[in-house]
Amino acid sequence: MNYSLNDSAYDEDYVDEVCEKGEVVKFGSIVVPVFFSVVIVLSLTGNILVLVILALYENLKSLTNIFILNLAISDLVFTTGLPFWAIYHIWGWVFSETLCKIVTFVFFTGFYSSILFLTIMTMYRYVAVVHPLSDLSTQRLNTGIFVSILLWMVSTGAAMPSLLYSSLVSIPHKNGHSQGCEFSVRLWENIGVTQQNIFFLLAFAVMTFCYIQILRKIRKTRSQTKHRAVKLVFSIVAVFFLGWVPYNVVIFLKALSDNLVPPFEGCETSIQLEYAFNVCRLIAFSHCCLNPVFYAFVGVKFRRHLKSMLHRMFVRQHPVEEEQARMQTFSRGSMY
Repeated sequence: MNYSLNDSAYDEDYVDEVCEKGEVVKFGSIVVPVFFSVVIVLSLTGNILVLVILALYENLKSLTNIFILNLAISDLVFTTGLPFWAIYHIWGWVFSETLCKIVTFVFFTGFYSSILFLTIMTMYRYVAVVHPLSDLSTQRLNTGIFVSILLWMVSTGAAMPSLLYSSLVSIPHKNGHSQGCEFSVRLWENIGVTQQNIFFLLAFAVMTFCYIQILRKIRKTRSQTKHRAVKLVFSIVAVFFLGWVPYNVVIFLKALSDNLVPPFEGCETSIQLEYAFNVCRLIAFSHCCLNPVFYAFVGVKFRRHLKSMLHRMFVRQHPVEEEQARMQTFSRGSMY
């Protein structure tokens, strides 16, 4: 996310005639708001639908469903920040400093919680598949509530610097000044970038290990659903990798460029990194609307629940048929 001193390409370099980034700003002010608007609509639709399906049809005592519930909530929390950043790319920060701190804090909380719940879901799936007889694979409601509270505490703690050190700053550029909502101290900007990369690397390492072990276990099991399960696992890892690896690499390189670390201190390099940052961020942030697809929509039970819900909304059933359908949907298990 890295909404820091350089996020919307409003940077002190704009006063430097040698390194004019007006084209980058123009690119961001058009492409980013349009793309964010699409992501917002898809994320709200998909994640709210997941919550509705969970509430109406699923057993929330299932550990997997508890994690799916929290993942959908974290994606919605993440999504609430996108409208403000879309506006930021067009007009700069036009809201109060208090709202600047709140929006940044909520935004980062959604980011960290999404990655953490994505990781814990992977770990639980690993235990359930590779070690099905262990005590961890049979944990239920109390464990899910405890782990969920713990992960939200870690997420809010990780996002706390953005609440404490984000502020309104005057950002000079060629045609005057604009108002920004950013880290006011370069040190905390660098800490934020480092923290994001550490979170990502740890999460990716855990997910990679778990999915490799899961694939090994699946390949040893004769099942008609083996091919489908392998495709699903590969898709999840591929989307996570393609979405977040380029973004984390770019924010790291941008941090080097902003701190004038050779060989990334040149103007041309800085401009290229700004373009790369805008594109990679769009791809990474779209993950909040893809999670419902890969963690719920691909499930057979979820599609059945969705079909049942749409049928009840648009087709009037006989009372006996409606009761039978209701009883069938409350079968044990999760949406996977």
